[in-house]
Amino acid sequence: MFRSEASRGYTLSAPATAYVGFLVTAPLLILIAYSFWTQSYVTLDKTPTLKNYSDAFADPLVRHLMLRSIWIAGAVTAVTVALAYPIAYFIAMKARKKTIWLLLITIPFWSSYLLRVFAWKLILGFNGVMNSALLMLGLIDEPLDFLLYNEFAVVLTLAHAWAPFAILPIYVSLQKIDPSLLEAATDLGNSPFQRFMRVTLPLTIPGIIAACLIIFIPTVGDYVTPALVGGSDGKMIANLIQVQFGAANNWPLGATLSLIAMLSVGFVAIVFVITATRLGRRIR
Repeated sequence: MFRSEASRGYTLSAPATAYVGFLVTAPLLILIAYSFWTQSYVTLDKTPTLKNYSDAFADPLVRHLMLRSIWIAGAVTAVTVALAYPIAYFIAMKARKKTIWLLLITIPFWSSYLLRVFAWKLILGFNGVMNSALLMLGLIDEPLDFLLYNEFAVVLTLAHAWAPFAILPIYVSLQKIDPSLLEAATDLGNSPFQRFMRVTLPLTIPGIIAACLIIFIPTVGDYVTPALVGGSDGKMIANLIQVQFGAANNWPLGATLSLIAMLSVGFVAIVFVITATRLGRRIR
């Protein structure tokens, strides 16, 4: 009987296991293998070596771009979650027609990601919408040149792009709050602010953590937005990886940089989850 159930379980899980193995495990193993090889543009030497890792850690450009990537990803995460929480709170706690509001949140997904990035390029450009409006209102005498091609433009564009990914998990966590807990807090004499800090915020910590991870991880790997609106001051580690897999044709070094980026993001994410979880327990 046990063997029969076990066989049935293995059979049912086989497609999912094969899917994960083919699309996740196999590419990761290939990436790891490439990171220990070397390449001189057209010749791939498969002799295992740590040269790519030593070169990557010794290169100040790699360290600079890695730190900048983590900094930008952290800023994007903080800005997006700070703006998304009030929106999610309004929809979950105040709005009557929640379906319509949730539909409005998904509107950005109706257009291409590239179109949204180019839209911000038009808004923040030297002769863009923002400068034109400020000039028309008489608030500035000449167009501002610091709105585009820097870290600010990357953070603003990505915060807009990832906003729905932050709103939805926070909304779900707010929806799960038992109204009787809020009523009990009110009956105990808590003000609306105290009720939020003692009940609502701690219970939505899982949603906040999920939103942060959903935004932080892909932001580090994004190379399209930094390339279009970041300029030389907004380039990230993903842009360097793209160059290695493209123009430089140095796949082993690109694989090494990819693994270093993955491990760095994983380390930061684990530290963040532990810190946020402990902070949530203290608030309670």
